Amino acid sequence: MNPKGDKPKSKISASRKLSLKMLLLTRACEDLERERQEREEEKVRYLGEKLPPLQLSGLSLQELQTLCKQLHAKIDVVDEERYDCESKVSKHNKDIHELKLKVQDLGGKFKKPALRKVRVSADEMMRALLGSKHKGSMDLRANLKSVKKEDVKQDKVLTNEVGDWRKNVEAMSGMEGRKKMFDTGGAAQ
Repeated sequence: MNPKGDKPKSKISASRKLSLKMLLLTRACEDLERERQEREEEKVRYLGEKLPPLQLSGLSLQELQTLCKQLHAKIDVVDEERYDCESKVSKHNKDIHELKLKVQDLGGKFKKPALRKVRVSADEMMRALLGSKHKGSMDLRANLKSVKKEDVKQDKVLTNEVGDWRKNVEAMSGMEGRKKMFDTGGAAQ
């Protein structure tokens, strides 16, 4: 390693790397083409085995009907096999998904996505929730309870009357004190 801490220089020149990459890519393309041709040949061979060419010339109407029934029965068998294979694949995919979730649970490392703050007005939120059913604008401030200034002044007067609770403990103890509280509370209201 260099004393400066840089990466060591590779022993292969850039032009050599490029030529090797080109060779690998051409080789991979040739392999892919060969595999495609092999699949096509396998498909033709399989269809040749499973579906021999039909001999329709010289057949009577009765023979054609029996041939159609046989072909229809073969189609039903193939459809059943296809359905079975699709159901197995879907079941295996579900199992794989469940196992992946179990692996994640055992790993215990969940990355929660960072949530963005989105400013949405009440009208936009109602439109998103209700869709086309939402009509008109919704003014949330109109639904708030209005507070009269007289009520606020009355509350301040009540708090001033209460004062320090320690002063009134002895005076309000017992039944007589409760009666006084009841009388003063009824008078204030």
